[in-house]
This record gives sequence, structure tokens and C-alpha cells, in this order.
Amino acid sequence: MVNGLLQSIADNALFVLVCVGVAAALFLIAYGTEKQMQKKNGVTERILTTRKITMIGLFSALAVILFLMEFPIPFLAPGFYELDFSEIPALVGAFAFGPVAGVMIEFCKVLLKLVIKGTSTAFVGDLANFVIGCSLILPASILYLFKKTKKRAIAACVAGTIVMTVFGSAFNGIYLLPAFSKLFGMPLEAIIAAGAEINGSIHSVTSFVVLAVAPFNVIKGVAASTVTMLIYKPLSPIIKYANPAFEKRSVSTDHLEVK
Repeated sequence: MVNGLLQSIADNALFVLVCVGVAAALFLIAYGTEKQMQKKNGVTERILTTRKITMIGLFSALAVILFLMEFPIPFLAPGFYELDFSEIPALVGAFAFGPVAGVMIEFCKVLLKLVIKGTSTAFVGDLANFVIGCSLILPASILYLFKKTKKRAIAACVAGTIVMTVFGSAFNGIYLLPAFSKLFGMPLEAIIAAGAEINGSIHSVTSFVVLAVAPFNVIKGVAASTVTMLIYKPLSPIIKYANPAFEKRSVSTDHLEVK
């Protein structure tokens, strides 16, 4: 499996570099935001403590398990679009430990999946999952970072779902679908035709992303947000037990957890 992965990387070196660049940019955005918040609050703690790294590893393991359990939604999009719930551990981890943790969970999840299963989409699907997952995790966790209340958490999840839907649709139409078409030698017309078999109103890239990709991302965002809101409060005592420093800050600032 590892040899196959290395061969895939060599065959698609340019696309892999794009993936690495996108991952680095998202990490820098998360790191800069979190560092700014620490400066505002007079906090000197490192962004990545040993305990936080341990929890990132745990949430990444949970995320990759859910990632491997992906399934298609044949009534909505072609079979190469598969739904998974791996954003749930990433969103919980991001709410608990900040945007950097969320991005790292997403990255480690995809990396672990590649090691375990390899890639069947020449990294296109893997990049899509990472970037579009972060387009939910980053805005949601950043909004929640600035004001940790239950109402803010709900608003953050709504905002994250909207960003993921808009960005995910645009990213598919502008970059991912053409990249998928080029790497696999599949004409865009064939991809559009696959969508048209499900929904007769699909007749172009624009209608494909609006009628197939956008609803797909809405379902994914709503599902991840709903489950997160249901399980985060019961899980918070366990998370705080694993991270005493977080527990001290949560007593006065994280109303979602203490109410």
C-alpha cells in the first residue's frame, strides 16, 4: 500500500504540491487567528501543547474511521461523490482546542486514509475532502473562538455550513472537476452526463455544482453541525479532564460547556 501511494505521488507530483500548498495556507490562517486571540487575551501558552497534540491524534483516529465509512447518495450526485461524517470529530476538536487543531485533524485524517487505503482519485477526492472540510471547520471554529456561547456555536455551525456550500461548489466547478477530468482523461461532458442521469436539469458545470454539489455539501454540513451540537456538551467533561489548562479557561469563558 505504501509503495502504491509513493507511486501515485510520483505520477501526480504537481497536484500533490498544490495539495501541500493549500494545507500550509489553511494552517497559517488558523495559526495566525489563534495567535491573535492569544495576544488579545494575554495568553502565552503554546498553540500546540503536548496534551493538545495527543487529543489531535485521538480525534484524527476517530475521523479516519468515519472517513473510511463513506457512502454515495445516488439520488443526488454521481457515485464518485461520497458522503462521510469525518468532519464531526474535526469540528468537536476545533471547538475544544481551536482552529489549528481542527485543520490538523482534517490533515491527519486524510494522511492516515492515504496510508491505509491509498488514493483511487489521483488525490483529487482527498484534496476535495480536506479543503472543503476545512471550509466548514475554519470559519466555525474561528467564530466560536471569539465568543464561546451556545448561541455563538449554533451561529458558527450555520456560517460554516454556508461557507462550505458556497466555497465547495465554486471549488468543484473551477478547479476540482477540471482536474478530475484531466487526470482521468474523462471529458467534462461525461461528468455532466452522469449528473444528468440523476437530475435532468443538469446540463452544464454550473448546473452540476448548483443542483448536485451544493445540496451534497448542505447535507454534509448540517449533519456534522447537528451531531456536534448534540454531543459536544456531554463530551466536554472528558475533554477537560484530558486537558486541565483548557478546563481552567472554560470555567469563565466557555458557556456552551458549563451551562
